[in-house]
Amino acid sequence: MATDTDTDGIAGGEPGRQQDRERTGNAVVNWMEGLSEAAYAYLLLLPAFALLTLIAFYPMIRTFITSLRADQTRGLDPLGGFVGIENYVDILTGNARLARQFLDVGLTSSFPFVELGTPFFQQALFVTLAFAVISVVTETVIGFGQAYVLDQDFRGRRWVRVAIILPWAVPIVIQGMIFFLLFQPTVGFGSDLMQSLGIFSATPLANSRDAFIIILVADIWKSSAFMALLILAGLQSVDRSLYDVARVAGASPWQRFKLITLPLVMPALLVAMLFRTMDAMRVFGLIESTAGCTTVPSLTCLVVEAMFGGTRIYATAAAVAFATALVIGLIIGVYLLLFRDTDGGMY
Repeated sequence: MATDTDTDGIAGGEPGRQQDRERTGNAVVNWMEGLSEAAYAYLLLLPAFALLTLIAFYPMIRTFITSLRADQTRGLDPLGGFVGIENYVDILTGNARLARQFLDVGLTSSFPFVELGTPFFQQALFVTLAFAVISVVTETVIGFGQAYVLDQDFRGRRWVRVAIILPWAVPIVIQGMIFFLLFQPTVGFGSDLMQSLGIFSATPLANSRDAFIIILVADIWKSSAFMALLILAGLQSVDRSLYDVARVAGASPWQRFKLITLPLVMPALLVAMLFRTMDAMRVFGLIESTAGCTTVPSLTCLVVEAMFGGTRIYATAAAVAFATALVIGLIIGVYLLLFRDTDGGMY
């Protein structure tokens, strides 16, 4: 049974603990108030960094560890012993045991800058980079034009927006099947039309150059709407009074675009280009559902073929996957370095 003395001790200890908690809380608040704006921003981002480490960096580390082991096609364990960077050397020199040869036999005359005998990784890297550069640049130009039109006030603008955004809502597999059927010689009219103009061969989906162009057109048709949406958000954030001042000052439409619109929409434009570049570097579904990876390979095609092409070469697949991630990371780094403003941030 508690005595009066014990009760007084308990009652006296509770305020003391409360004061300790208050002092601790005040110390934390004072410490946070003493942080710089940059340090405080990083503190708020710590949970996001922790989550990113769990769902992104850890799988990449596991992939890298797997890529340092040997392929093993026999036995229960698909991985052999430690071989270091041997898998990376093999994919760069063409000695990797991939499931099948990429690209058609008419490659030397149908696809520029890549010849038969080129290592598979270099073939896929060239195709992926060419696809990313051409598609992103074209989609940026078209998307900017669409966004600029949608930013104007005119009757029926809502329906024009729906028409522009509609291709973006089409699933990738459906998109690929549309263009597959469109350029099938016995089904669609696209093959006969382009052949009559002397642009495509009789079987464009079996020709690397023709299929590459078809896939480019399909991607531009769909993804220009994505670029238009992001750029339109940037355009609508521009203060309209700036244009009124420029008109009073006698600025021409080109001067208003060059000195007001383009600088102020540049952050949204660069973010859109960065997102599209990362997406284009991972292209697979559109290629596989249109012409197939054997005709137009990409880096992701190479990973899928190495992983599921019939032979259990998981270590090689991991090496290709990690190398692909490095290439994408390098491109992101180039974006961040080239498009920094004078304050050290993105434009």
